[in-house]
Amino acid sequence: MTLPTVDNIVTIAGLQIETRIIGDFTPQKPVLIFLHEGLGCIALWQDFPGLLCERLGLAGLVYSRAGYGGSSPCPLPRPLDYMEREAEDVLPQLIEHFGISRFILVGHSDGASIALIYSGSCELPPPEAVIAMAPHVFCEDISIEGITAAKIAYETGHLKWKLERFHGVNIEYAFRGWSDAWLNPRFRKWSIEKFLPAITAPILVIQGRNDRFGTTAQIEATENSVAGPFEKLLLNDCGHNPWHEKPDDVLSKIETFITRHMQ
Repeated sequence: MTLPTVDNIVTIAGLQIETRIIGDFTPQKPVLIFLHEGLGCIALWQDFPGLLCERLGLAGLVYSRAGYGGSSPCPLPRPLDYMEREAEDVLPQLIEHFGISRFILVGHSDGASIALIYSGSCELPPPEAVIAMAPHVFCEDISIEGITAAKIAYETGHLKWKLERFHGVNIEYAFRGWSDAWLNPRFRKWSIEKFLPAITAPILVIQGRNDRFGTTAQIEATENSVAGPFEKLLLNDCGHNPWHEKPDDVLSKIETFITRHMQ
């Protein structure tokens, strides 16, 4: 059975934010909140949010951050702490706007980092669980190399054409906001490790062994620092997009993890 979806534009922090609600919010069950990657948006999640919501029997909220998809443009250049600002300023307002009291954060790449930052911010209502796919907790050489390669692909036209179908007039905000921040020499010192010890919610980290944007050092740093239950899934023959490359494995693991910790 396919859950009903409602697309809408809401105003958060003075910005127009593209949102999609999957299913019906009820106070008895947590809502899955999906946080996209550095070049993502609602459309680029494809059918994964709906499949996960159906599998778990939970409602979902998917949104495109400012500068992505159908949301408002964002000022450029992005500040180097743009993920921290999203986690501590925008996401709490979005949760409050929809009156969500119970929620599970499902993030990919930058979105996974945002989920970890939010979960480690002691002044915010905690999530009931965190799914972090290919998270970044500090900057690695492999990340810079991968983003440098992406910039070349973008400027030669192929990647820009591919992404423009999803971001439209936001294409430059989406790509330059992400790449220029990561390729700024000062970003080499970026780290969110200070947030990890305060995370008490159960965490599942999923990463492909062939991820060209991060190594398993990201997982190890998270596992060694968080205060709550920790599980991980390392996928063979998988790159930076485990939810897309290995959907069956990812859906099955998340279902098992959530079922275990929501009892």
